[in-house]
Amino acid sequence: MASNPSVLMRLVASAFSVANKAGVIVRKVMAGGDLGIVEKSGANDLQTKADRLVQMSICSSLARKFPKLTIIGEEDLPSEEVDEQLLEDGQCEEILKKACPQQYTAIKEEELVVWVDPLDGTKEYTEGLLDHVTVLIGIAYEGKAIAGVINQPYYNYEAGADTVLGRTIWGVLGLGAFGFELKEVPAGKHIIITTRSHSSKLVNDCISAMNPDSVVRVGGAGNKIIQLVEGKASAYVFASPGCKKWDTCAPEAILHAVGGKLTDIHGNFFQYNKEVKHMNSAGVLAALKNHDYYASRIPDTVKQALVP
Repeated sequence: MASNPSVLMRLVASAFSVANKAGVIVRKVMAGGDLGIVEKSGANDLQTKADRLVQMSICSSLARKFPKLTIIGEEDLPSEEVDEQLLEDGQCEEILKKACPQQYTAIKEEELVVWVDPLDGTKEYTEGLLDHVTVLIGIAYEGKAIAGVINQPYYNYEAGADTVLGRTIWGVLGLGAFGFELKEVPAGKHIIITTRSHSSKLVNDCISAMNPDSVVRVGGAGNKIIQLVEGKASAYVFASPGCKKWDTCAPEAILHAVGGKLTDIHGNFFQYNKEVKHMNSAGVLAALKNHDYYASRIPDTVKQALVP
């Protein structure tokens, strides 16, 4: 263990263990057969029992260990006593052994904001597209996403009975990202990854302007960023106001930790202060390489339609 680990590294180590626990909860709810689905704003905006239990687990576990944190979760849940079985007190020892980047060593607990999406890709979860599903815990300081943890509860779920299900990847700006193999799409290839269930004329016009070799439509912002860092897509393009801060905070931190870039459609970085509006109203543009190339191809009509 690093001598006297910083608040940031202790928080990331806790978030890692909490995310693993979240993956177990997600799988248990699915195995139980009753997803407890409710519609929030419509058929494409769902909440399940897994969303509710995972948010309670993450927020309560982190709040108990770090009482001065600001934690913002996607689900609007009543405050109630949380079952002890949902709580996770562990910390990843491997993370605690790593030295905190110098610029973050003096951060105080109360200066950090945690953005939680308990089940990113809920609609896909209800439809059995399990590899789209992620659990997202993003950590912000001074409005900037500086660390992230992403659990994929069903990573390897099609690999056979003896395979260990799920994985957790994490990253810190200035340190790097871990738990996956960083790859790039072959040079000159333009593979665009975009929304599966929130498509529109604006989204499609923007993608066409990229002149892509192929387009991949999948659910979940976390899943899309993983496709970028594993070399399965070149750019994530979402010309729509549907994304929220809890969708992008953790993925942005991991992408930036390996040299990528995530912005809105206009090229502005997102702010993650506790006071900001939750909606990313000017869309999302992310790439591991050549972000400027993709930004330069966005039509003015799209930019005019999406106001920051």
